[in-house]
Amino acid sequence: MNNPQNILNQFSLKGKTALMTGGAGLFGRQIVAALAEAGARTLIASRDVAALETVAEGHRAQGCDVTALGLDQGDEASVIALRDEVRTRYGCLDILVNNAVLRPMKSGYQGDDAGATFAESMQVNATGLFLITRAFGDLMAEQKSGSIINIGSIQGMIGPEPAIYKGTNMNGWYPDYYFHKGGMINFTRFVGSYYGAHGVRCNCVSPGGFFNSQPEMFVRQYSEKTFLGRMAGDEDLKGIVVFLASDASAYITGANIPVDGGYTAK
Repeated sequence: MNNPQNILNQFSLKGKTALMTGGAGLFGRQIVAALAEAGARTLIASRDVAALETVAEGHRAQGCDVTALGLDQGDEASVIALRDEVRTRYGCLDILVNNAVLRPMKSGYQGDDAGATFAESMQVNATGLFLITRAFGDLMAEQKSGSIINIGSIQGMIGPEPAIYKGTNMNGWYPDYYFHKGGMINFTRFVGSYYGAHGVRCNCVSPGGFFNSQPEMFVRQYSEKTFLGRMAGDEDLKGIVVFLASDASAYITGANIPVDGGYTAK
């Protein structure tokens, strides 16, 4: 008779090593928690090591294994140095979560500095994404296993919706974000194809809007666009990340999964 707990064991990340870029931001904090709580040795990396160390200390106090490391994703030498450090210290990597993002286009589409800030964004969000995925994808290919998870956005799937910003001072005219999140989805398919023969999977998670103390009118107008009638909260990404990181999703690769309360299903 089969043990009914076997399927639950497939969701465990015990014995696995995970690396996530970023970790102190809105998405990052809950992803770190998800990986660590599921049992993974969790490495978090960005330029702001001090902020990451604060996050790591909080998890270590709860008995989780979380380590902060330095990374400048826009610098190829920094990416390679991190790969070599992970290989030397841990021997292998089972999970890579590409979560880091640079948002320099504060003035948006029409800003005087739009060209320069767009290019700055791409150095991390496009070129940097490619470099870190290749570096650690190759490492995973050597060991014939691994899961790469790209943290995208529904803004990589759809265009801006002016109606949700009506009556607020907010807007969605940030072309770099739409550009690189859209590109990330198809890059996911490319990576899934390239590494598939080596047992390495790559999937994308596209979150919808997260509540972050936005104006009440925006929250209401956005929530009305979803099936579930609310914005996402600080627990809503944890399940999908653990699923895609774990053996429970062993036959899923090249997929983009919206986590948006039904926003893009209309």
